[in-house]
Amino acid sequence: MTLRLYDTATRSVRDFTPRVPGQVSVYLCGVTVQAGPHIGHLRSGVNYDVLRRWLLRAGYEVTFIRNITDVDDKVIVKAEAKNVPFWALAYTNEKILDATYAKLGVLPPTYEPRATGVITEIHELIKRLIDKGHAYVADDGSGDVYFDVRSFQRYGSLSGQRIDEMEPATDAPQRAKRDPRDFALWKGAKADEPPEAQWVSPWGPGRPGWHIECSAMTWRFLGEEFDIHGGGLDLRFPHHENEVAQSHAAGMPFARFWVHHALLRLGDAKMANSVGNVISLESLVEKGLRPVEVRYYLQAPHYRSVIEYSDEALFEAAAAYQRIENFAVRATEVVGVVEPATELPAEFVTAMDDDLNTSRALAVVHEAVRDGNAALTSGKDEETRAALASVRAMTALLGIDPLDPQWTDAGGRLEPVVAALVALALQQRTDARGRKDWAAADAIRDQLRAAGVVVEDTPNGPRWTVDAR
Repeated sequence: MTLRLYDTATRSVRDFTPRVPGQVSVYLCGVTVQAGPHIGHLRSGVNYDVLRRWLLRAGYEVTFIRNITDVDDKVIVKAEAKNVPFWALAYTNEKILDATYAKLGVLPPTYEPRATGVITEIHELIKRLIDKGHAYVADDGSGDVYFDVRSFQRYGSLSGQRIDEMEPATDAPQRAKRDPRDFALWKGAKADEPPEAQWVSPWGPGRPGWHIECSAMTWRFLGEEFDIHGGGLDLRFPHHENEVAQSHAAGMPFARFWVHHALLRLGDAKMANSVGNVISLESLVEKGLRPVEVRYYLQAPHYRSVIEYSDEALFEAAAAYQRIENFAVRATEVVGVVEPATELPAEFVTAMDDDLNTSRALAVVHEAVRDGNAALTSGKDEETRAALASVRAMTALLGIDPLDPQWTDAGGRLEPVVAALVALALQQRTDARGRKDWAAADAIRDQLRAAGVVVEDTPNGPRWTVDAR
């Protein structure tokens, strides 16, 4: 079957055909690294990892770009609060993000550009927009450059809005804008912002606006036209709307498909660092979850379905994954090692080709597990082998093969155990400090340090990390 994807731009599910036969180019709006990642970010990484794996399975050569927004209002504010350079904060959080994705089995991108690496391209795009009459330099001497939204007739087409019904853009002061909905392409330097977050430009020192960064990165790494642009549904407006406008206005065909995943919500709000309602992978591991179980949880619903987070749903997903795992382990003990099948069940392929319906695809996996368990109980070794080969093929495609070394080594199974033991030791240290037994408290800290666990006392309690040396 032909892969069909829901295209946000046309609001329809349509056949996917790459621009260049045999090659697919994908751009995923990554993370603004103001803080470490939460599981809302991780849903994005996992969902598009599934898309990438499915394209690879179809035989395509995939160029996968996942960007890093390393300079932004939020990054600068957080860095100043911590009294560190913006780039130091961004780099630290970028490394945490990469390590967290790796724990979830997310394939590394082909390239992972940073916004600060495409300043030259940003300047060229802005100049092109000014020359074409789609952008203007503020006349108040601020050095700001704005995109003129009314100069682009199709503005609002991606999100289905009319200009007059839109809220004003909040990315820059309104003082010099021709229209309150005009958005910043370049932000002139401000006295209260760090000098290291400023670059020389034809319009004076400053830094790029958020939206132009992505257009410049896609242009640099994928060219003027590419196949799929992905991201969270919350980015559709204003971020992706503005990307479309400035890129098309600059004469670039830009993205052929827009694929958006739904949000992960906690209560009545989306999970976001700016809101503060975040849950990290580390906090879930401390609850006894393994990264592979979290990955299963994040991809079990269809990518366009909202996930309403709850501990109950998370542990139910973990139990569902463990049913797959238990069959794979028991079957291997009886019939030996079985490699994944080369062919996938037709029902699984149909589900995945139908807009990446992982929910239906996992139903096919569980049906195969039930058949395999029945064969195992009946002593039917050949049927057991066939079921195991099929289950491994499907779960490998989804990145959750229980017999993959990533999930069977100590890092997969023992991580929650280690976290629990460290938490117990830290509680004992806290109790010792509470009764002013400083010698015992120091001894526990030193024992943890000898085991490679570094303890840092913070206003919110002890924080531990693993010494990577």
